[in-house]
Amino acid sequence: MICLRPACALLAVFGLCAGQAWAEPIQLDLPEDASISASDSNPATDYSLLTGPWTVKSRAPSRALEGTRIDTAWRLRGNQQTTLQILAPLRAQIEDAGYTVLYDCATDACGGFDFRYQLDLLPEPGMHIDLGDFLYLAARKGPEYLALTVSRSSNSGFVNLTTLSAGIVDAARPDNPLQITTGASTGAEKRPIGTLLQTEGHGILGGLDFDSGSDKLKPGSYDSLAALADYLASAPDATIALVGHTDMEGALEGNIDLSKRRAAAVRARLISDYGIAPERIDAQGAGWLAPITTNLTEEGRRANRRVEVVLTSTHLD
Repeated sequence: MICLRPACALLAVFGLCAGQAWAEPIQLDLPEDASISASDSNPATDYSLLTGPWTVKSRAPSRALEGTRIDTAWRLRGNQQTTLQILAPLRAQIEDAGYTVLYDCATDACGGFDFRYQLDLLPEPGMHIDLGDFLYLAARKGPEYLALTVSRSSNSGFVNLTTLSAGIVDAARPDNPLQITTGASTGAEKRPIGTLLQTEGHGILGGLDFDSGSDKLKPGSYDSLAALADYLASAPDATIALVGHTDMEGALEGNIDLSKRRAAAVRARLISDYGIAPERIDAQGAGWLAPITTNLTEEGRRANRRVEVVLTSTHLD
């Protein structure tokens, strides 16, 4: 076993290590084949700690926290243990360190993909989640909270640990702000993509980055595309249309063409990077015919420049 301690390295830039009034969170001993695949930290942020299963009626209950947050993901390359075998010794360490488990669950008991998309995890490829095989645990020790998520790929294990030195600030918080929303910058409710598509029929793909007037989607990972790809993997009968939209600057014909080419670029990225079958994705463009807010301000025009996903299936098993 090896002890992996990223906390001080991550927080040194904030002056929160030796000599500072800050309690270093739990350090986990992981197998020798584990290596840090992603990490992040924030000395002052808020976080929704999930403390119950996701249901259609109540969503997933959560405890709203704010404070110093550290996220670390590990990949266990070539590890053939099950998710339960990976989690069991980590849970024992957490309990031995004096933490009280607030909630734990496995895949369907958690609420499936809807629960997963309320989890605020480090993104792919640092943290991989198999929607059919993941485990979650939330625990508390005084002002220290943690969330531990374990999953697998075909040949590796993955562990995501979030720790937060915090106080409870509000018992009712919105869902993860990284989720796809029903309206960019309009304050619309944020919900997991699977729920959004199956209840509203469509949603906006947030965070996509195109140069002005260009149909080239910039390189990089996009949380909204990863979320959509995971939903499509969990719903093999689902088909979608990607619909590009523009602001009201320029002629309609040119904007329809640009918006369709942007939708096509997103379609190509889903096919090439996430392995989605081409026949499951259509690409169309609406130009400036369907604004979601005013075109009289720069903020409104920016919100209207978007790509939406529309569920085109009429029956899902």
